[in-house]
Amino acid sequence: MTKLHSGSHVVFSLHLHIVFVTKYRRKVLTQQIFQDMKQVFERVLSANKSKLSDCNGEADHVHLRVDLHPDNNISDLIAFLKSASSKILREKYRPEIDQYYWGKAKLWHDSKCIVSCGGAPLEAVKKYIQNQSGGRLDKLGVPLPLIYPRHTIPTAQADGEFRRFC
Repeated sequence: MTKLHSGSHVVFSLHLHIVFVTKYRRKVLTQQIFQDMKQVFERVLSANKSKLSDCNGEADHVHLRVDLHPDNNISDLIAFLKSASSKILREKYRPEIDQYYWGKAKLWHDSKCIVSCGGAPLEAVKKYIQNQSGGRLDKLGVPLPLIYPRHTIPTAQADGEFRRFC
């Protein structure tokens, strides 16, 4: 079973698989760079209440598995990870990296891949949601709430009629 984390007014388990590719797919990442890069990622994620679960890759890309805190904006967090790692690694490994890049070129390509992972398959979640309170409220004598079509609200003019509001 997936471990749930809790915070003030929230219980969560969010996992992301993130892939960064080096600029121009240059094979610049060495084992030593990976070790230092992992430490940078851990510090950035820790500062954002998140955790690096796994980190691996090859000479031209890196895979991260991140346990994400729901307070984070994913795009901002990705930008923090890329900018901090690029800056620190380019400073520390300038001679090695300058063989592949010139001037102030970025280490990472602008694109990124972010995939949610972990937890139950989508069909299992759909079934779980559909079965929630599906009979319990009826058994208690509580009428089930009406579910209106998207972007509609009931009118006061007649029962069953809907008025578009968007």
